[in-house]
Amino acid sequence: MNKNKYIEFYILTFLSFAIFFTSLAKTYSFFGLEEDSKSQDSDNVSGIIVFQGNTLSSLANPANPPLKVIRKLPVVVTAYSSTPEQTDDTPNITANGTFVRDGIVANNLLSFGTEIRMPEIYGEKVFTVEDRMHSRKGDYHFDIWFQEYSDALGFGAQLTYVEVLGR
Repeated sequence: MNKNKYIEFYILTFLSFAIFFTSLAKTYSFFGLEEDSKSQDSDNVSGIIVFQGNTLSSLANPANPPLKVIRKLPVVVTAYSSTPEQTDDTPNITANGTFVRDGIVANNLLSFGTEIRMPEIYGEKVFTVEDRMHSRKGDYHFDIWFQEYSDALGFGAQLTYVEVLGR
């Protein structure tokens, strides 16, 4: 008996969604909304809707505004990997308590969670500060985590600038 109630529930849920999406399609059709599939240009953004000759696109989400550059810092950038010689006794855990992964950096100046870019080296790639370095390295030294020791060694030391990002 209980099994029949579950089956009935799933059937009613499926039918409700089907009715909702059918009515949604009819609503869009009623208002003359259609997807713009005429243009195949590289500038064409999928999901743009044309309504009476005007395009509608989504607005930026005010709860999650885009990142902007707060300040630029001249820095030295080096690299490290999770080898015992380069880390403490927990080589795969950052000072912030997270697991190492692509996109994390170590720095002593910025707070954990601060997002940065190194445009001269990595373009628009965003890194997050989640690790610390020995105090002798100073505040204007960044260390990028690499999975392979050979990649970290090959990166060497580079003079560049970082963009500190915020909202």
